[in-house]
Amino acid sequence: MSTINVNGVALGVEAFGESDAPLVLLVGGVTMLSWPDALCEHLAGGGRRVVRYDLRDSGESTAGDPEAPGYTLRDLAADAAALVEALGGGPAHLAGVGVGGMVAQVAALDRPDAFSALTLVGTRPVAPGPPDDDLPGHDRATMGRVFARPLPDWADREAVADFAAEGADILGDDPVTARAVAARIWDRTPSTAPAVQLANQLRMVFSRLDCTPRWRERLPEIELPTLVVHGRHDRFFPLGNGEALAREIPAARLLVLDGAATAIPEAAAGEVAEAMLALG
Repeated sequence: MSTINVNGVALGVEAFGESDAPLVLLVGGVTMLSWPDALCEHLAGGGRRVVRYDLRDSGESTAGDPEAPGYTLRDLAADAAALVEALGGGPAHLAGVGVGGMVAQVAALDRPDAFSALTLVGTRPVAPGPPDDDLPGHDRATMGRVFARPLPDWADREAVADFAAEGADILGDDPVTARAVAARIWDRTPSTAPAVQLANQLRMVFSRLDCTPRWRERLPEIELPTLVVHGRHDRFFPLGNGEALAREIPAARLLVLDGAATAIPEAAAGEVAEAMLALG
């Protein structure tokens, strides 16, 4: 792992595959560990140079005040395009997961010249907050259970990992994988301060981010080959959100993972990678 400086900030990156292979840039959601190792390795094995990275205020990237971020969603989208330029080998296949999928949508709209293909995983076409009336919101009963839990002692690595595992179980994800990933995120988080841990573990910085203006109405402008991947049992961004993306982006393909919820299961890494590779 290393960092690359773009737009006045350092972004944590990790690369897989040959340096002269076609570039696939994976936007963290918010940390790079939202992208499973197995998926990165499958893509690299398919002849791609894979770079996953941390968004600002997460992982190895520049950290400011996650309770009052001094940047916008548009700045994060500009970071993606700037990373392609810094890495060379563009245009790149851009992929975003969760809130990283929002970054990827805006980046593809604002800088289509920087990208050759687009993959959107477990995300939606509107910013955090109440969704449009035609989009399903978070499952209320599930969210009630998730947010009713007391927060852990952020200085206690095992308590944080247990907290993540319990949350994953409620959401329908694999608690064993979630525990391991949370521990890795904790190891990479520069502080045990609650705001910093909330930004890294629970993506709370996005609830404070300026995501205006809306971009959903611009989705028909996307001309990139696009893959939309969504878990059939996703209770955070239910499947209707992925269906809307696939419907509103011209010629997009929808891949529904029958055994998945919010996260990409390791068992599905090969299937997702093959679908991404098929985009070119």
